[in-house]
Amino acid sequence: MTTLTLRALNRALMDRQFLLARTDRTPLEVIGRLVALQAQEPNWAYVGLWSRIHGFIQSDLTTLLEDRQVVRSGLLRSTQHLATADDYRRLRPLLQPVLDRTAGSPHFTRNSTGLDTASLVAEGLGLLAGGPLPRKELAQRLAELHPGRDGRILAGEVELRTPLVHGVATGAWGSWGNRSAVSVTPAEAWLGQPMATATAKESVKELIRRYLAAFGPAGVMDVQAWCGLTRLGEVVAEMHAELRRYSGPEGRELIDLADAELPDPESPAPVRLLPAFDNALLGHADRTRVISDADRRLVMPGQAQVRPTFLVDGRVHGTWSLHAGTLRLTPFRTLRPTDQAALEQEANRLLPFVGGSRLSLSEPAATRSS
Repeated sequence: MTTLTLRALNRALMDRQFLLARTDRTPLEVIGRLVALQAQEPNWAYVGLWSRIHGFIQSDLTTLLEDRQVVRSGLLRSTQHLATADDYRRLRPLLQPVLDRTAGSPHFTRNSTGLDTASLVAEGLGLLAGGPLPRKELAQRLAELHPGRDGRILAGEVELRTPLVHGVATGAWGSWGNRSAVSVTPAEAWLGQPMATATAKESVKELIRRYLAAFGPAGVMDVQAWCGLTRLGEVVAEMHAELRRYSGPEGRELIDLADAELPDPESPAPVRLLPAFDNALLGHADRTRVISDADRRLVMPGQAQVRPTFLVDGRVHGTWSLHAGTLRLTPFRTLRPTDQAALEQEANRLLPFVGGSRLSLSEPAATRSS
């Protein structure tokens, strides 16, 4: 097998994530190519598309949400994602066991001991029969039906166990941090179509193909970490005739689509600013192709945080934040003058998009710690 270097894997990821060069594809096409776009905080998805698409503006995505061509809901790893309506209808049933596993964790079961799961879901759907409800109101009504239990946790369990999508205002630009405004509604009513019936094995194979097109080459553990499904090695083994195999930098077996091309490892990778929870950082179990283990602790410090980052030469070199109109760049180490100039140029381009007015460059973290 051909051995791929860390740089070769990095350039493949940058290319397939539209981070090696911005694309002229539509936002709908890009979201479909990436399978689903991380959207824990709605505004971050907009920044992710801005960094990938030529001339992207906020209304390009908001219109897709309004037209119900894109939806926001729990999906991969039980976290909030944007997906095309067609992909959501196919993927949500396939990934439902992952969401059920989350709903079966102690956080939920401690609150619902003695309740019948099917009855709880039916109650939730009954409350939503009249149209979208704010999460807060759904929680209040469930708490009234079940005194002494936390309605917020009950509502969260309903949202995990049955396909609910979020209202347009929830996923649209400007709802940054306003989680209390999240409204939910049954997916089938919102989309006007039933959820697809998952034919498990063939659906999983298609999911693996889609993953590799956006994140490959990668190992089986990477695919599992990305989607939350398990025991995918058995499925991959059945796909051997349509996959190409490589050896990773440390000898780990990697798989890829047989016809997928790899870019030149020496291809230049421009500076890019990525949003919090960006796909490029969360698509693998082994993330060293884009971030070192030491830097990963600075970006993912715990409590489900994944900070906004910036890439230099295809790798994470620091974080950024936006507060009171100031976009602050915090490099982990001293940057070369040419890299710093490119970073400041890209950040200044982002400023008007995010409503900022000033740019600030912090002292490198390594310098401060010393």
